[in-house]
Amino acid sequence: MKKLAASAVLITAAALALAGCASAPQSNPSTGATGSASNFLACMISDQGGFDDKSFNQSGFEGLVKAQDELGVTIKSAESQNASDFAPNLESMQTNNCDLTITVGFMLAEATKAQATANPDTHFAIIDDNSIELPNVKPLVFKTSDASFLAGYLAAAYSTTGVVATFGGMQIPSVTIFMDGFVDGVAQYNADSGKTVQVLGWDKATQKGSFTGDFEDQSKGQITTKNFIEAGADVVMPVAGPVGNGAAMAAQDAGNVAIIWVDADGFETAPQYQDLFLTSVMKEIGQSVFDTIKATEDGTYSNTPYVGTLANGGVGIAPYHNFDSKIPQEVKDKINQLQADIASGKLKVVSPSDPQ
Repeated sequence: MKKLAASAVLITAAALALAGCASAPQSNPSTGATGSASNFLACMISDQGGFDDKSFNQSGFEGLVKAQDELGVTIKSAESQNASDFAPNLESMQTNNCDLTITVGFMLAEATKAQATANPDTHFAIIDDNSIELPNVKPLVFKTSDASFLAGYLAAAYSTTGVVATFGGMQIPSVTIFMDGFVDGVAQYNADSGKTVQVLGWDKATQKGSFTGDFEDQSKGQITTKNFIEAGADVVMPVAGPVGNGAAMAAQDAGNVAIIWVDADGFETAPQYQDLFLTSVMKEIGQSVFDTIKATEDGTYSNTPYVGTLANGGVGIAPYHNFDSKIPQEVKDKINQLQADIASGKLKVVSPSDPQ
């Protein structure tokens, strides 16, 4: 499934690049597993990172393709190259009479709200935003602070320099929620071990830190990460979509630095950097998209927010892959225990950006 979806991402991205940023969306009819095409039209608009971002846009698109393959729905998609594409892409989707339009990312909230208000009989869903209170908009949000807590603990336990780092693309809630959890996980490790692992790039108390300013310019991620490495960091978690590729480049050049990916399992979505990924903080965006499409087609659409947690499997950390043998069993056991404690409510991880 992942390989098929990745191929579809590349095909769609290429077609859209040729057609123009905010041109008519691409249509992909399918006969699906049942052998009969559905009249249901599911549509998706990417954030400016594009569907081949190896991260949350790609994960969302994989859910769209899964619905095409397994439910037989017809799909359309439009890729946004910058923020000015959001409104035109959404308007184009409504011209195509989409039964459900899914927008990928907090940055599309304003445009989504405008179109949902103008089209009250049409269903919408938005990933990573819970600010729209309309009966025809379903938020798909994720308590990633919980999973990032585990990643922060792992980063601190793995570090040999006693310095780890994180940075974001833009200072928005869907980014800082990762950074908050990461910082708290490091703090938990320090409390448990009596050590003082330092976090560069984010101060949870003041909500201030390092941001590249966008999700596109990989050179900014490379420079930011290089600066962290020069300051002693040997584990870095970029929360920046495609900008994270720049972080991986810097880590690869350094030769002794690990990366923690976000949104998807970087080991699978960015295989060129497999040897760098300590783990990934994952959001099951694709499954939430698939489930929302299925419910809408079945006539059971609800605007009740979907909130992915450790308890319901909506968030988690990826396998350690090539680092598995480098992580002591006692650290693995501790992380498993922390995960169970968070899922049960015994341990509370709190971020100002948590879904409300």
